[in-house]
Amino acid sequence: MKIHLFLFIILLTGVTQAQELPESLSLEEAIAYGLTHNRSIINADREIQKAKKEKWKTIATGLPQISSEINYQNFLEMPVSLVPAEFFGGNPEEFRELTFGTEQNMIGTLKMEQLIFDGSYMVGLQATKVYLAISENLFEKTNLDVKKMVTNLYSNVLLAKYNIRFLEKNKSSLENNFQEIHQMFRNGFEEEESVEQIQLSLAQTNSQLKYAKNLLKIEQEMLKFVIGYPIENPLKLSNELDDIFNEDLYFETLPNTDNIDNNIDIRIADNNVKSEALKLKLEQSKALPKVNAFINQTYTGNSNEFTFTNSDQKWYRSSLLGFNVKIPIFSSLGRSANTQKAKISLDQAKTQLEVTQSKIRIDANAALNEYQLAIDNYYTEKENLRLAERIEKKNQTKFFEGMIQSFELRMVQLQLYSAQSNFVNAIQKVINNKIELETLLNQSKTD
Repeated sequence: MKIHLFLFIILLTGVTQAQELPESLSLEEAIAYGLTHNRSIINADREIQKAKKEKWKTIATGLPQISSEINYQNFLEMPVSLVPAEFFGGNPEEFRELTFGTEQNMIGTLKMEQLIFDGSYMVGLQATKVYLAISENLFEKTNLDVKKMVTNLYSNVLLAKYNIRFLEKNKSSLENNFQEIHQMFRNGFEEEESVEQIQLSLAQTNSQLKYAKNLLKIEQEMLKFVIGYPIENPLKLSNELDDIFNEDLYFETLPNTDNIDNNIDIRIADNNVKSEALKLKLEQSKALPKVNAFINQTYTGNSNEFTFTNSDQKWYRSSLLGFNVKIPIFSSLGRSANTQKAKISLDQAKTQLEVTQSKIRIDANAALNEYQLAIDNYYTEKENLRLAERIEKKNQTKFFEGMIQSFELRMVQLQLYSAQSNFVNAIQKVINNKIELETLLNQSKTD
């Protein structure tokens, strides 16, 4: 009965977890799901938790430290001491063997230490804040990368479906043409080459359609992997391409590349400067004295037998209060070398910050230029597709009226298929370049 109940609980838990999985996700929901379940983000959040624990660890070193120690000794053979025999009225040149103490003893010590002054401790407290900020920046960078990947993969799935619709439409049109041309060939009104040309186009389209469907499956699995969704579970995307790619809103305003201070790489480089500055202060603080205070409370018990747990065991108590002052005097210029080394590292960090700022400014302008080019190319390919559709439709009419050959019709159809592919790629390029620019500027509007 217990086993059945246990299995029922396991099955119920599994059903509950399965019900918690969303069956469909919009783009914003997919991003939100990814920001919670992506494995890289989970680990980045753990780094923040580690940084917080490290901060408390540093703080704790400046707070009272209490420790205890118990030492138990049992002399299997008592030590022998030699005492001048003249103490007991003997010959001055002789010694008397004596045994002192008890066979067993136990010493218990309680010790409390308190840091009074340590320059490195003050620097350490400041360093924990910088370390935490670095962890938070890395967490934010991971978030931006995940947003970028989810947006790209989500749009890739929608574009793959969009491309499949083009291919299925082409396939349907070719199959209809094939039926008509094949019937005309049977009736002697068309050459066999015309049938073969259509067969060739249909075979290529079928091959492309099969590849496109396999690519769609791969893109869907990649999306589920990135957002942390079980790959074996089905997932429906509730958005269509028109929902996330609206010309009026998408091209309404271009991002401003003048302000790059929010770029995450610049902020990380700036934190690195602060970190190196603290390392320099740490090396400089090593020339200052260190002061510690301590209190010791000791209890000592002696006996020839193990009676230390008895209530009548006699214990001898002693207390000690003291200070420990460590003053650095001369290190053979070792401290000076470490300080100069830290100063050089700080200068390197400052230079790297300047390099990062210049690089991000160039990258931002280049990304904006690529985005503008992608927009222009999108409008060009959109118009090319419209023209290719019109040309293909006219040439189909001409072919069935006997005005052109099948080879000419096939060339026009290939031109249409190329225009369709270029249009899909143009949309993908605009989406990718936009999220690339927003990620670079840390201006992504999707949270």
